[in-house]
Amino acid sequence: MSTATRFWNRFADRYAARPIKDVAAYEALLADVAARLTSKDRVLEIGCGTGGTAIQLAAGVAQYVATDFSAEMIRIAKAKPAPPNLRFLLAEAGAFPESGPFNAILAFNVLHLVDDLPGLLHQLRRGLAPRGFLICKTWCFGDMPLRLRLLFRALRLVGLFPPARFLKQADLNQTLQAAGFSIDATRVFGARAENPYIVAKATETPRDAVSFPKSESRHA
Repeated sequence: MSTATRFWNRFADRYAARPIKDVAAYEALLADVAARLTSKDRVLEIGCGTGGTAIQLAAGVAQYVATDFSAEMIRIAKAKPAPPNLRFLLAEAGAFPESGPFNAILAFNVLHLVDDLPGLLHQLRRGLAPRGFLICKTWCFGDMPLRLRLLFRALRLVGLFPPARFLKQADLNQTLQAAGFSIDATRVFGARAENPYIVAKATETPRDAVSFPKSESRHA
């Protein structure tokens, strides 16, 4: 079990009990995402945590698959009432269930937690249907003041902060573009400019696109 998995398993119950700090910003984010989805879409959310966002968005699409690498997060998510078209699965961020390709992939506050960001983004691009898009909201700790970066590093040493990349938004944008995405929109919901919301559209179809069974690749 990786250090990151141990961290999130240990903090899952505390994470689930934590109230949303800025309800208005969260609701505005949900509204923006929902407006970009259709009732025929297949959606994958990676790093779904305890499932709150998935439950809010799933009713508006054909199929919603939400994954997380923390068994404790998935345990909590599965215990919640959820729409029948929503599945919670224990899986790494780059692992695709046999229900794609996906019209949209969502990644909220997770891209800064992966070891190989370029590799993951290429994998996500390959799992998208033509004209599909990635919606992400990512902590860019590298853009924060030095005092905060030092504080987070100190908390990490004592096990109170997860293993994370100290990304800068400029580097995130460049990595997205290198993986085959064009950035369609960028916004900030809430007071932290270091936590940008990005809508990235898939460009040309990659030659090594992920293959899915034909019976699973059609809309329900």
